Amino acid sequence: MTGSRLRRLREKLDTPLPGPRVFSTLCAAALIVVLLACRLASAESPASVVSVGMTVSDMDRALAFYADVLTFEKVSDIELAGDAWERLQGVFGLRMRVCTMRLGDETIELTQYLAPEGRPIPPDWRSNDLWFQHIAIIVSDMDRAYAHLRAHNVRHASTGPQRLPDWNPNAGGIEAFYFKDPDGHVLEILAFPPGKGAAKWHETSDRLFLGIDHTAIVVADTDASVRFFRDALGMEIAGTSENNGTEQEHLNNVFGARLRITSLRFPGERPGPAIELLEYLAPRDGRPAPIDTRANDLWHWQVNIAAPGAAAILPDLNGAGASLVSPGLVELPEGPVPARRAVMLRDPDGHALRLFEARSPHLAD
Repeated sequence: MTGSRLRRLREKLDTPLPGPRVFSTLCAAALIVVLLACRLASAESPASVVSVGMTVSDMDRALAFYADVLTFEKVSDIELAGDAWERLQGVFGLRMRVCTMRLGDETIELTQYLAPEGRPIPPDWRSNDLWFQHIAIIVSDMDRAYAHLRAHNVRHASTGPQRLPDWNPNAGGIEAFYFKDPDGHVLEILAFPPGKGAAKWHETSDRLFLGIDHTAIVVADTDASVRFFRDALGMEIAGTSENNGTEQEHLNNVFGARLRITSLRFPGERPGPAIELLEYLAPRDGRPAPIDTRANDLWHWQVNIAAPGAAAILPDLNGAGASLVSPGLVELPEGPVPARRAVMLRDPDGHALRLFEARSPHLAD
């Protein structure tokens, strides 16, 4: 159940009952409320982030980079075409090669549009532009990970690894570095100090790259985005921070950077990576996503969400500022994708989400 509906239900249930004259009426009303709650609960069982996807120009080159440099393992490699996929993605005449890769417990989805090809990432992109997005890969040792990336000649997006200052109670001691994949997508490696981050990131491991903690998106207004991701989509706030100073400036490569950061996760045992909202309080000159952005453009990312109650929450998402890419929920054909139907939409800042209703319970496996 979404946060707003849950609060409304609690308000109704917490109201004291008056005298016996209206008891039967209130019992009937209470029954309606309970039945409504049951319907919503069954329609809106916990969602989860299944994967984070990005569009690539050369699949074989991308696979080599993510496997050889970052130690992801390929899980699947399929081609998709046809009317249903055209309507879902909003790209006519498409043929897609889609590869899923796993790192630890998390997966990414790489998509190459064999037809039609999209546009490259603009060379003048900045980390405070509103279409900016990245994934944060957790490492067990920042110095070793940075040396490993340098040995593979990755392109820098940050000046170098940064250790966030101890004066910041929520971010102090975190080490981070931004770099680029072959298409120019920004990626982050992140190391948590003791006491910060999920417990699994502190388990003893002989692996250097451990998994994906979150995907970060730049937003214009945190409060508006929270209304979308928490109140309409059903995520929960997992943490907040306000970061500034020379370390943050050199991490993002944005002079004068001051960020309001809000992390959200789905409830449940398998929520998947978090979605982290990055609002630049300064500078405020980040550019909006191109209005003609399509899924085959290389700056396109999408968060793939297993959402059993997608149909039920679409009105709430629309009311919170979503814009549809698909013409509503699209029925998907039987095939290698274990989803019955799906919809693609964009959040208030243009970041893409794909909500899937599973054909089987194994969609999130």
